[in-house]
Amino acid sequence: MVSTLLDGLPNEVALQCLARVPFVSHPILQLVCRSWRASVRNGELLNVRNQIGATEELLCVLAFEPENIWQLYDPCRDKWITLPVMPSQIRNIARFGVASVAGKLYVIGGGSDRVWSYDPLHRLWAQRAPMLVARAMFACCALDGKIIVAGGFKNCRKSISEAEIYDPEADTWESLPDLRQAHPSACSGLVIKDKMHVLHKGISTVQILEDGGNYWAVEDYSWLQGPMAMVGGELYVLSNSCIRKQHGENFPDKMVPCASGFQSRIGFGMIGLGDSICLFGGVIGPGPRNQCIKPLSDVDILNVASERPTWRQGSPMTRCRGSIAGCALLKI
Repeated sequence: MVSTLLDGLPNEVALQCLARVPFVSHPILQLVCRSWRASVRNGELLNVRNQIGATEELLCVLAFEPENIWQLYDPCRDKWITLPVMPSQIRNIARFGVASVAGKLYVIGGGSDRVWSYDPLHRLWAQRAPMLVARAMFACCALDGKIIVAGGFKNCRKSISEAEIYDPEADTWESLPDLRQAHPSACSGLVIKDKMHVLHKGISTVQILEDGGNYWAVEDYSWLQGPMAMVGGELYVLSNSCIRKQHGENFPDKMVPCASGFQSRIGFGMIGLGDSICLFGGVIGPGPRNQCIKPLSDVDILNVASERPTWRQGSPMTRCRGSIAGCALLKI
């Protein structure tokens, strides 16, 4: 049988060829012919990419400017692509949770119970089942193909302890045990050794979801405060203008190169990307030499896996700039 994808090749072989094409080139592939467009948009292509080890990790970023525009960054090719406008009725959506599972991006809450998903194969946004509890400034993590949210604030700025879990296949939310401690400060989430950790700003204790989601343990790790990123299963923090490998249980204290350039830069994003730490966006606030606020689209990358980690610049964001509202890694 002659393949409708590539003449002379069986469909399964042709699919393996298409699966090796970088995601940033998929819009061009879809212009070749109808059969290629159908294959690119077919979820089967994702399965093939997983089978042959051709998946990519792309950085998803939403900044303050322009309104509700997400961009994706391909670190291997140092390229940015822009997504369709997120159809939220909230202008400059902020204080939301963001996670990626099963090749889709999920934008959750932000002072409401609304949930949006983005399908990169079809380039479409869709509204999903709402959370059980509306919340903002909460912990949000992807774990084992599901999304867990915990803590945060209600619209009245009252801190909450409720937690819940989302199943993207069933498009349903279910309650989890409440956090054991609620604090009047924003919280964030990290997955360390396949467990969700909830950290509150300015608080030394960490709450860990144990026993398959049956209860929260409370540990006092006294970790350094500051932006954090996971790289190769190790936790790094930007504190006092230095990036350090986080101390605490199973995290020896180790200093990595200085990041003094971020002393006057605020509102930037920080995330682990491959074997590197990526810092992007933010603003330069008013100072002795700068009397106005300057939104940035800069991208700075530190390879912490190398023997002598050094900074390098990536291509700046092509559309987004300013304070980073949210970011996540999309595996596709």
